[in-house]
Amino acid sequence: MHIWFAQQTPSIEAAQSLRANTMMEHLGIEITEIGEDYMAAKMPVDHRTSQPYGILHGGASAALAETIGSISGAMCVDLSKKIVVGLEINCNHIRAVRSGYVHGVAKPIHLGGTTHVWDIRITNDDGKLVCVSRLTLAVLDKGK
Repeated sequence: MHIWFAQQTPSIEAAQSLRANTMMEHLGIEITEIGEDYMAAKMPVDHRTSQPYGILHGGASAALAETIGSISGAMCVDLSKKIVVGLEINCNHIRAVRSGYVHGVAKPIHLGGTTHVWDIRITNDDGKLVCVSRLTLAVLDKGK
């Protein structure tokens, strides 16, 4: 199932172009892969993304999930007419991570005209599940 706007898989460069001067850039989030029905990214576990106990901060996992889901949603609409914004996100934190990278993959559950729902799975460098997230986006007319 091809999900992207105009049936064209976006380039990693196009997705990465959205990172300048954003939380994505600050946290070191990078888009790593785009398939017909998913987008993947990675984020370092370091001083920017850890909490005082030396493990990945749950809010950093949420930021990674919302970043991948939001960019994915944006690439599914005509950006000359529409924007997508987060309505709700939830995260279940499964496993602690102390170093390396976490890797997220966003896949759509629902792509409607006014809302999107995305499933984001975050794993560690060994492929073990770290966090499961669901993101709901609103699809709005541009300029509203």
